[in-house]
Amino acid sequence: MLQRLREDIHCVFERDPAARNSFEVLTTYPGLHAVLMHRLSHRLWQARLFWLARLLSNIARLFTGIEIHPGADIGRRFFIDHGMGVVIGETAVVGDDCTLYHGVTLGGTSWQKGKRHPTLGRDVVVGAGAKVLGPIEIGAGARIGSNAVVVKPVPAGCTVIGVPGRVIERPADAASRRRADTAKRIGFDAYGATRDVPDPVANAINRMLDHIHVLDQRVETLSRTLEEHGLTRHFEHLDDLDNCEMESATEQHSV
Repeated sequence: MLQRLREDIHCVFERDPAARNSFEVLTTYPGLHAVLMHRLSHRLWQARLFWLARLLSNIARLFTGIEIHPGADIGRRFFIDHGMGVVIGETAVVGDDCTLYHGVTLGGTSWQKGKRHPTLGRDVVVGAGAKVLGPIEIGAGARIGSNAVVVKPVPAGCTVIGVPGRVIERPADAASRRRADTAKRIGFDAYGATRDVPDPVANAINRMLDHIHVLDQRVETLSRTLEEHGLTRHFEHLDDLDNCEMESATEQHSV
């Protein structure tokens, strides 16, 4: 029991730079309090003392703002940062070394009995406000970005963002994995975000530019071919467009 408590306190120092000493962590971290109280309520649940287990779970929610059903299976070194609004359902399974931020829901999508909540593998990070719904599996080492809604399984080592959640980063080659491991030793990627997560708007613009570049090359080839056959004169590219501007909506209204 004491060993588990030491592990829980030590993992806070690994993942929260604001933690200063063990006494502060033990007395002021609601995520730690919720996990400790869940362990007791889970034992009561396994002993079929269902009402007492639910009562203790509700007391924990009252004091921490974190709701963990006593039937949920929680692994070792589980860290809930900030914690307010976290909900973990009855049949959820959380592996070792996982991290959840505030507003996370590990919920169900069915009223049927049986397995209806997600299973998180080892070392999964779920960012603030994310919703992981249904009896799906989240692979070991996966990262789920803030406010994502995940309703499909996530392979190990992937990063998921968006509504609905979509994989934007997959496990790469051995060199990339080594770099990721080194980055993990240097610092922790909080809120389920990675340093290489692309801006979706910039990514869309870059794809459009790549497409325009390909089209420009094809038009250039077509133009020269037509000129060689005497069908038309080769035309040059458009002039520099840097000086071309569109009138903004604000300027239009001010006229």
